Amino acid sequence: MSAPINLVVLGPPGAGKGTQAVEFAQQRGIPKISTGDILRDAVQSNTELGQRAKATMDAGGLVDDQLMIAIVRERLGRVDVACGFVLDGFPRTVAQATALDEIMASQGALVVVDIAVPDDALVARLALRRVCGQCGNATGVAAGAEVPPCERCGGELVFRSDDTEEVIRERLRVYAEATKPLVDYYSSRPTFRALDGNQSPEAVGAALNGAVDEIVSELSVSVATGGDAR
Repeated sequence: MSAPINLVVLGPPGAGKGTQAVEFAQQRGIPKISTGDILRDAVQSNTELGQRAKATMDAGGLVDDQLMIAIVRERLGRVDVACGFVLDGFPRTVAQATALDEIMASQGALVVVDIAVPDDALVARLALRRVCGQCGNATGVAAGAEVPPCERCGGELVFRSDDTEEVIRERLRVYAEATKPLVDYYSSRPTFRALDGNQSPEAVGAALNGAVDEIVSELSVSVATGGDAR
């Protein structure tokens, strides 16, 4: 049996990490897990953790590290992650990354890929983004082109009010400030790769698959020779 692929995808808003995470998970037959999905699942399941998260969100607050870590720990303890998973949106802080290392101690190595895109390219990309008002699917529309219906559900694609240049640049500033320590935390590991996200989605997807396969191959050699597989 092959070793599980436990993948964390990092990247700024508009880098396409959500799309890449979904496609990679489908190709590899492993679950794609996002913080939004597991929060909604916890709330709908009405678990103790879900009740605490709902109370926080209903009050307009942000779910803190401790609660988010507990929810992720529960999700990664389910049987469907035996062959691996793709995490999108977690970890967001070094505290969360440290906790994830503890969670992964008995679940195999963690592969971390950062999809990097220059700010100017992200601003231009997000200015052309439209989001389905029904299912939330995001789609890029060529400049001056007629906006088509959502390819996923047929709903109307609309411009997000927070996709203006001023708001986008502020989101990117906040992201860079918050995640630089996180990238620094992972970047010295042999299981970390930074990818050029300023390419077509197909090229980024190919680079992502290539990077993961390369890391998995290196890990297999390391384990066989008694090295550190983290």
